[in-house]
Amino acid sequence: MSAAPDESWERRLAFLPLGLLAFGSLVALLSGPSTGATAPISRLVAQLVMIGLTALWLLRWLHRRPTPLSYLVRGAMALVLTLLNPLFCIFAWIGFADAVDAFPRRGLWPAIGLTAVTMAVGQSGGAPWRSSGQAVFFFLMLMVNFGLAYLMGRYSVHVERTNLERKAAIVELERVNASLEQALAENTALHETVVAQARAAGIQDERQRLAREIHDTIAQALAGVVAQLQAAHEDDDLASARRRTDRAAALARDALVEARRSMLDLVPAPLADASLPDAVARLVEGWAADRPAAPPVVADAVVTGEVRPLHPELEATVLRIAQEALSNVAKHAAGARRVGVTLSYLDDEVVLDVRDDGAGFDLARPRGSTSFGLRGMRQRAERLAGVLDVESEPGGGTAVSVRLPALERGAA
Repeated sequence: MSAAPDESWERRLAFLPLGLLAFGSLVALLSGPSTGATAPISRLVAQLVMIGLTALWLLRWLHRRPTPLSYLVRGAMALVLTLLNPLFCIFAWIGFADAVDAFPRRGLWPAIGLTAVTMAVGQSGGAPWRSSGQAVFFFLMLMVNFGLAYLMGRYSVHVERTNLERKAAIVELERVNASLEQALAENTALHETVVAQARAAGIQDERQRLAREIHDTIAQALAGVVAQLQAAHEDDDLASARRRTDRAAALARDALVEARRSMLDLVPAPLADASLPDAVARLVEGWAADRPAAPPVVADAVVTGEVRPLHPELEATVLRIAQEALSNVAKHAAGARRVGVTLSYLDDEVVLDVRDDGAGFDLARPRGSTSFGLRGMRQRAERLAGVLDVESEPGGGTAVSVRLPALERGAA
């Protein structure tokens, strides 16, 4: 696998000091006879010795990050070489290139100053103490080199700081991305859990709806069918028995219609072609007609307030609660002679009251787990943010009252 571009360039730049030393040595030694920089022979030998020592030092630090020590030793060697032969300032230039790497925080400008001095020595032709003119030129070159190096150094520091900030931002971004991925995974798991819970709640709600519908319609109708058939079987009057069997057949047909409507979650059949007050009145009338002749039971339906169309589900709830309340009167209100059903339209509520003067019961008495009537009525009321209250006492009759928000027809 090939190395990354940055790593390849770093390996190549590691040989730059050696390359500059070789090039500077070649130029300095070849031009030495004409410039006089290689005479006397001791000066030439000194240059060769310094070239060898410098090369060894560079080889030692070839693939290492420059340190202040390696930089200063190399800078001193470059200064000595430049004093021996000004053209070795070609090699001294490397001090500008890696000063920031060797001195990332402190000592940067003194190090650059050392390199600027070496460059000024080479550009002015040697040591500045040889003549006043050379000294002036030396200081001029020193200011030029240090000024340029200062600008380059400031820019390098800025680039280095920007790179560090960018790396830190990338690390932080990776951390944030990892957190977001974890949060997304958790949200996905939570969404799946919520969907599963909603599905289970929907199934349970549908089961309860069907249970209420079966209890309030089909079960009551079938109970009426059984009661009519038993009465017909015991009735010696053929005409009366026939009326009871006809009533049983009608109840069975009504049960079949309600079963179909319950499965499709449609409004109750009595509300399909009649208003809620009319449906309640018919319900009370039919309930009274199904009661035995003895003892007689008087059932009245009263409507108060301004009648107005309400939400279909609200009207269906009121009708079903009225059906169940009347069914409870037939089953449990022994000795009842009067039953009153009142439907009241208030400003923001609709109220249904079903009262009887039967035997009543003790509200504190535990009811069996199979008793679904009161629980079903309360569930219907609570589904629409309503309240169902029951008042009763032994021998004092029973009153069932439900208060529901008067949602207009067409409301969401």
